[in-house]
Amino acid sequence: MQGNALKLIVGLGNPGPQYYRNRHNAGAWFLSRVAAEGNCELRSESKFFGYTGRITLAGHDLRLLFPSTYMNRSGQSVAAFSKYFDIAPENILVAHDEIDFDVGTTRLKFGGGHGGQNGVRDIISALGGARDFHRLRIGVGHPGNKAQVANYVLSDPSRSEEEAIMTTIDQAIRTLPHALAGNWQTAMHELHTKPA
Repeated sequence: MQGNALKLIVGLGNPGPQYYRNRHNAGAWFLSRVAAEGNCELRSESKFFGYTGRITLAGHDLRLLFPSTYMNRSGQSVAAFSKYFDIAPENILVAHDEIDFDVGTTRLKFGGGHGGQNGVRDIISALGGARDFHRLRIGVGHPGNKAQVANYVLSDPSRSEEEAIMTTIDQAIRTLPHALAGNWQTAMHELHTKPA
């Protein structure tokens, strides 16, 4: 199973302090927590259009990337980074907000479409249509009305919602050693069967 072992985590969101607490930045929250686990401070790298870091987790080398291109152009950063370090799509985990899941629900998934998530849509396009990367879909809930989605994801969750999201992010981080060893099914089972 080493062939699809995790080598790169991409956390999606929008750059800038005015966006940081938005629901749309849930993927960036996950990345920040992973970086903190490895005592790593992400640094701006203009050639990768983002902030990058490198940590050792559970004995494995792991690279971290936060695209600073704004959500809708995330693929520019991911394509540049993965090409430079020769990282295949199946070795990448993209963490992002998921409006189709309730707050407190986070799921791992491999492949598939973009599900309306513009960052994932742009990454698929920038990788030449490749969909075979892993996703961590972090539930942020749905406003109940499709017309309100854009404003909803660009607003901040309540304090209790944020705490629930962070709890599920921490649960996901605990499964990373399995992913780093290529044991994605074990990681999925552990994450998906835990009560939120």
